[in-house]
Parts: sequence; C-alpha cells; structure tokens
Amino acid sequence: MTLGNFRIFFSTFALLVLSGPVSAFGFGDVVDRAETLAKSEYRAPRPAPEFLRKLSYDDYQSIRFRPEASLWRGGDTRFHVMMLPTGSFYRYPVTLHQVDREGVHALNFDKSLFDYPSPELAKRVPADLGYAGFKLTYPLSKSNVRNQFLVFGGASYFRGVGTGQRFGLSARGIAVDTGLSSGEEFPIFREFWLERPKGGSDVMVVYGLLDGPSLTGAYRFEVHPGKALTLDVRARLFFRSRITQLGLAPLTSMFFYGENSIRPRGQWRPEVHDSDGLLIHDKETGEWLWRPLLNPSELQMGFHQVKGLGGFGLLQRDPEFARFEDTEARYDLRPSAWVKPGEDWGSGEVVLVEIPSESEINDNIVAFWKPRQEVSAGETRDLSYSVAFGRPDVPGSPLARAVRTFVGDGAQPGGGDAEGAYRFVVDFEGGPLAHMKPDAAVVSEVTASGDAEILEHFAEYVDARHGWRLSLLAKPAEGKPLELRASLNLDGKPVSETWTYQLGPKNDLRNSSRQ
Repeated sequence: MTLGNFRIFFSTFALLVLSGPVSAFGFGDVVDRAETLAKSEYRAPRPAPEFLRKLSYDDYQSIRFRPEASLWRGGDTRFHVMMLPTGSFYRYPVTLHQVDREGVHALNFDKSLFDYPSPELAKRVPADLGYAGFKLTYPLSKSNVRNQFLVFGGASYFRGVGTGQRFGLSARGIAVDTGLSSGEEFPIFREFWLERPKGGSDVMVVYGLLDGPSLTGAYRFEVHPGKALTLDVRARLFFRSRITQLGLAPLTSMFFYGENSIRPRGQWRPEVHDSDGLLIHDKETGEWLWRPLLNPSELQMGFHQVKGLGGFGLLQRDPEFARFEDTEARYDLRPSAWVKPGEDWGSGEVVLVEIPSESEINDNIVAFWKPRQEVSAGETRDLSYSVAFGRPDVPGSPLARAVRTFVGDGAQPGGGDAEGAYRFVVDFEGGPLAHMKPDAAVVSEVTASGDAEILEHFAEYVDARHGWRLSLLAKPAEGKPLELRASLNLDGKPVSETWTYQLGPKNDLRNSSRQ
C-alpha cells in the first residue's frame, strides 16, 4: 500500500468511526412494510381479553408501570421509555422494538414490569398480552427529575406537553370519514420502533406502522422536548380504497362549556375545556382566523377554505386559574397544539367537527386538514409537517387576538331588545391594539352568511379591560344557522384576527335545555 492510498484509507476509516455505524433501521424499512401491507386484505388486530377491555377507568389507572423498569434507565441517554398496560379503552396490543447500533430488538411483554391492584388480576393477565403503547420521559425542568411528556397509545393517538403543563388534547396519525353519517374509521399504529438516542442528545426518533381498512402508512416522528414539545412528522400513505373525507394532521380535544355557553345545571366551575378555539393561518391571503369552540345540541361541522395553509391549531387561550377554579384538572395548564405544513399542501379546507357531549370525559372536538384533491385506491401520498404542544402564543401572528367571546339573548334588556336576535361581545388583546390610544379610530367590520341580519355592531375601548371590545347584534333567518365573521380595522386595514362564529338553530341560548 502506497503512502497516498494509506492516507485515503485512514481518512475514510476515521470518518466512519467518528460518524458511527449506519443505523440498522430507518424510514425506508417502514415504508417497505406499509407498501407490502397495503397490497393485502386488511386484517383486524386481535383485541385484549374481554375482562381487560371491561376494566373501569379507575381500575385501569390502578395498573402502574414501575418507573425503575423504564427502558434505557441507567444508560447515558436522557430519554426513558415507560410501557402502557393494555386494557379499558386501550383495546389492542401493539408490537414494540428498540433500535440501536447493534440492530433491532423486540421489546417483549413482561407483566412483572407492572404493579396490579390485586393478585387475582395479575394472574389473569396473559404472559403474551403485549403493551398498549408507551410513554416518554425526559428531565424537562430539573436534571434529576423525570417528566412524562409524550404518550403514544390507542388507535393512532399521541399526546404531548411542554414544560410545566398537564396532558390535554391529542393528535392523531390520520382521520378517516370523521363526522360523516357513514361512520368513522380508526386506523391504528400496529408497530413502533424506538431509536435509542445518543448520550446527551435532546432529540429522539420514533417510527410507526399505521394500518386500517382504507389505508396503511409509514411514519417517522422526530421528537424535540422542551418548553414546547415539537414533533417533526414525515409520512407516506398507501390507500387500499377511496376515502370520502381524508383528515390530515388531525387534532382531538374536549370542550364542555366556556364563557360563550350556558353553564350546565349543578356545575360550580366557571369553565371546563381542554381547548377553547380553532386558529387558522392562510399564508396566501395573510388572514388569521379564530373560531371559538362550542358544545352543540347536535353534531355540526365547519369547513374553512384556505388557499395556502400556514398552519392551524386547537388552542387553550384561557391561561388563568380563575377561569376554571379546578385544583385537580388544572385546565389552565392544558397545552395548545399547532400544526405547520412542511411543504405546500395546496388548496383545501380546515374542517372543525363539534360533537354534543354531556360530560367532560368525552373528547368532542376534532380539527384536521382536508385536501381538495380526493384519494383513490392504489394511490400513494407523502406528507410532512410539525405539531407543537405548548403555550397558546403562535409565532408569526402580528394581529390582536380574540381572547373572550360572550353570547346572550338579544331580546333581553341590555342585550338589544330585539326578539330572535343574539348579542355577541368579543374582547381583543395584543398586536397593534396594545399600542393604540383609547380615542383611536378603530372600527368594526361584520358580515353574515345567508339571510341573517346584522342589526348593529361597533368597536369601543373598555377602560376596565384596558383593551378593545367588539359588540354586535345579529338575527338568524328562521330555522337557519347563524354564521358570522368580524374584525377590528383601522384606516381600512385589519388590526385584529378574523373572529368567526357558527351558531346552529337548535343552539338557542334563550331556550337551552342546559339552563
């Protein structure tokens, strides 16, 4: 070997040593599995035994994973993995693997990793049951304290939090025919691969294999914990059949009641919700649209057309404990979630589904992106986006935010003395309004769809709030929903985001069954 050849050999060898061995598993491997799976007929997963599926919420919660048994505990990685027990609403076991420099290793079920509420229940749990999913922990606040920050479990659901927050709303891998009378399909993540991070790394990668009657999918999640948790998502979808309503990057939340609705009889808490509004950014038009959430009397769907999606999310804009007064649930600490496309998603619409609910235990809110172009059997689609769980402040929004929406009977004294009408009061904060004097020439702009009447509207500065307020009186056409859009303007230009509202004909605040 010549000296020159030796130098080339040594340099190449050193580069391989410094960079480490090539990963034994990657996104392409999951893509191959998803593509192969899509060519075969769908086979439903085997559910957990009936006695586990019938566990009550409290009984299921009493099954505890032992933290000292966490995967990678004692190693140099900052991430640890805790397993989810199968049972109750986690009906289907999943297959788990870990990926490291030595290869891919199965994470076989071991029921001794759990503490069960009774010896009898522990004996009945099959030795080959399988885990329902997993939780990730990481030192978010202190180096010696481990915090749960991300959970994958149930269908294609995953939930996350930022530093100092409580778990609330969820994201999903996909939504299929959500809100349609034909019924919703719930694809599941059948299999996960957990890539062991390098020592000291603050990034972890998770791969998931999605399967359902209508499609399969390969997913890669790059996980970044912190003040806000961010997941960079890459997916390739293979369609077994045509889908009527495909929902990309879906979010699921709970809205029981808020300041814009009547408090149910017997409830002492002022508000109960994980999220209180949908925010949409159209980067082509520059519009930021805010839609307060509702718990309707009957299912309702809103379709918000967007030319160029900059992002959408379900936000919790109520940050004060006094809004909820709940010392256990701490709804004031629930995260917001913001979805940002990684590439141009083209034209389409953000769909909001609101489902009637008589309890806070039910998730009754869904939001997702519906592309205009439909999908057919045999098609393949690539998708990339990020979803961030954290505080409700969305970077890049320059306008004043709608922070409170109040709705009342427009026929009442002080409401407008207009039979059949509704009074809406909306408070705005921040943006350009924060620097305007109380006598600034801020005006309101309001439109209504259909045959609804706008009886009056105006903007005013409220000294007690140290901010600006929109007040409007509107009357819907008989038996028709009331759909409104409004903003605050100065010199012909918007200084606030667009506030929009949809009140169904059976959501009559003057004759509500919840009074």
